[in-house]
Formats: sequence, C-alpha cells, structure tokens
Amino acid sequence: MDYDTEPRGPVSELVELLSLERLENNLFRGKSRDIGTRYVFGGQVLGQALSAAQATVEGARAVHSLHAYFLRAGDIEHPIVYVVDRTRDGGSFSVRRVTAIQHGQPIFVVAASFQVHEDGAEHQLPMPVVPAPDDLPPLPPLDAAVRAKLSPKMLRWLDRAGPFEFRHVYPRDELHPGKRPPFQQVWFKLSERIGDTPELHRAMLAYASDFHLIGTATFPHGISYYQPNVVMASLDHAMWFHRPFRIDDWLLYSCDSPTAQGARGLARGTIYDVRGTLVASTAQEGLMRIQPKERA
Repeated sequence: MDYDTEPRGPVSELVELLSLERLENNLFRGKSRDIGTRYVFGGQVLGQALSAAQATVEGARAVHSLHAYFLRAGDIEHPIVYVVDRTRDGGSFSVRRVTAIQHGQPIFVVAASFQVHEDGAEHQLPMPVVPAPDDLPPLPPLDAAVRAKLSPKMLRWLDRAGPFEFRHVYPRDELHPGKRPPFQQVWFKLSERIGDTPELHRAMLAYASDFHLIGTATFPHGISYYQPNVVMASLDHAMWFHRPFRIDDWLLYSCDSPTAQGARGLARGTIYDVRGTLVASTAQEGLMRIQPKERA
C-alpha cells in the first residue's frame, strides 16, 4: 500500500516503512528499521500488518479492532513478508487475518475487523485531567556524560529526533527508575504534518501504540527495559479504533497496569485527542523477566 505524502526525515522514513511492496493480491513485503531495540520493534510489525490488511479491504470500511500475537523475535536486518487471508466480507463487516513471516517462519499473527460507518448510541469515559501538551516541556537532551556510557543501540532508542514527539505528564528517569504507581499519561504526535489518508493515520497509531504501554507495568518494581538483567517483550496486543483522529495532532495516551504475575505484566491504554474525545483503546500483555544480577 503506497501512501501519498511529502514529509521529510524520520517521518518520511516511517511513511516508507508502512508503505509495503505488493508482491501478489494478498502478499506484501515490508522493510525493517533499527530504532535501537534488540529485535524488530513490535509497533513496526503491528503497523505494517495493519497496512497489509487495509490494502485488501474494498469500499468504505474502516478498521475498528485488531487482536495480535507476537510469536517470535523479528530480525532487524531482513524484510518481513505479510500474507493476508480474506476471511470474510459480509454486508457490514470484513475480517482479515495476517501472518508475518521471516526466514520461513511465522513471527506474528493478527486478526483485524473492518466495518462500514453506522450511526448509533454513543458514550465515553472522560479524559483524565492533565496539563495540556503546550504546558509541558519537551524531553530534555541526554547529558553528554550519560550519552558516553550508552551503547549505540540504546542511543538510537533514546534518540529525541524520532518521528514522534512525546511529552510526559509524569516523567520518569528510565535509566535510574524509582518505584511508583502503575499509571502514566503521555502526550504524543507525529513531528510533521502528513496527508489526509485515514489508513495511514491508523497504521501510524498502531505503530505508536506499542510505545510506553507495557512499560507501565514496570513502574511498581523500579525496573526498566534498559537494565541488563530485565528481559521484556510484547506477547500480544489488542486495539480498538473508536472515532476519527489525526496522528499529527496531539493525542493523550493514558496507560495503567492492573496486574503483573508469572513473569508477565498486563497494561491497558486509552487514547484521547486534545478535545477529550476517546479515539482508541489498547491492551497488551508482555514478558517481564527479572534475572538475578551477576555478582562483581
């Protein structure tokens, strides 16, 4: 699926990442991008799989939910092939199942449901009361002394020049985390304006929804992804699209974690626009394995 946009820099790279090469009617290939994670970032596979599914849905049907499982770690150095199964096309709903394959093995599966627009009863819970994004400072640059101690991969992950701008309501030092309650609110938006193609905005929101979510489950334990004795990985991801939005306008990601057990943490998220409209919801369970620290 090709998206007609004219952004530059990191945003252009993200648009290209989500613009898959169509090999056959139901077969697509996507590039991989190293953003500092050990393996392919889960949001990349999620966004690309949604792009593949959307490319096979005809007519004015928009995705309203997706449910995914991460099966194997993705190899950053190689592309990913996406196989779409056109499971059902009904009068109002369409369902697509997408399998992501790398090195001959499935690494990810997702089922996505699409619906024609219908009017009906509406309600939503209110947005949390938080400062507006313009009232929050951007993330400060990393201190030179801190940068000197970090690996190139970690520097890429912590790079402030990515395609999204984040402003944390309650910032946390991820390199030296303290214990705190399992919730957070983060304003985010794409750093440049893009076109009006709604499928691109939805694919980008799926990509961005993998940031910050499972990390919320680490808060009560004073640990983070950056610690060498902490192993974290997404196990599954669910997402519901409620109302229209723009990824290049400010959105609030409100996350909480109701439980962690069995080396797994559960996190939930709600995404609002600046007017307080609930536009999407998420849920994710992730591996949270704390290994014994080696003695000096």
